[in-house]
Amino acid sequence: MLQGLTGWHFLIILAVILLLFGAAKLPALAKSMGQSARVFKGEMKAMKDDDASPTDATSTAPAASTEAPATQVRTDAGGTTDSQP
Repeated sequence: MLQGLTGWHFLIILAVILLLFGAAKLPALAKSMGQSARVFKGEMKAMKDDDASPTDATSTAPAASTEAPATQVRTDAGGTTDSQP
């Protein structure tokens, strides 16, 4: 796609960008693009970490307990039993 472009082509493209945005706005534009790329990279890393952590957690987690819920004796209601939530 870029095989036919030479140094002169890039210079012309740079001049057109300079004319469109102006010299004063180019540093702000570059800073904004850099911050956007940094945020994008951070979000991609967070998504990879989120995808990796559930699979690791399920493989290293102990088996679910099959015990019945514990019961508690209430002394204020005449000794009836209630299940804990």
